[in-house]
Amino acid sequence: MENFTRSKGLYFEEFSVGQKFSSVGRTITEHDIVTFAGLSGDFNQIHTDAEFSKETIYGQRIAHGLLGLAIATGLAMRTGFIEGTVLAFREIDQWKFTKPIFIGDTIHVELEVSETKAMPRLGGGSVTIGVRVLNQHNETVMKGNFVTLIASKPAE
Repeated sequence: MENFTRSKGLYFEEFSVGQKFSSVGRTITEHDIVTFAGLSGDFNQIHTDAEFSKETIYGQRIAHGLLGLAIATGLAMRTGFIEGTVLAFREIDQWKFTKPIFIGDTIHVELEVSETKAMPRLGGGSVTIGVRVLNQHNETVMKGNFVTLIASKPAE
């Protein structure tokens, strides 16, 4: 029996500089932060101690920067544009954490293809994607580039 399904993602040849994608939103919860602290071992008080955090410049607990980054990668995947065609996540480049993420913030990602480079010997090509993570106020909370290896379209 032949399988006629195609992955949802785009193949390398279908990417072009300037393409844009946007994700759905995701609200950051206290549970996210506590779970990430347990997973990572990072129990810094700015993330886990409400009373301590009241005395900081933020006045409240903030999410781990790497938690925000991890959620951003998941939101990028939820767009579907690399689902089933991504071969490798190769690099995070020029990443900046520009504003804190608070419990209750809803973030989403905006993505723009900034570079493509064919790599036939690897069966695809490198796609550099500019990433902006925005909160519910449309403020950029982090930004940088994801460099991914994307599969080429199968030969027909």
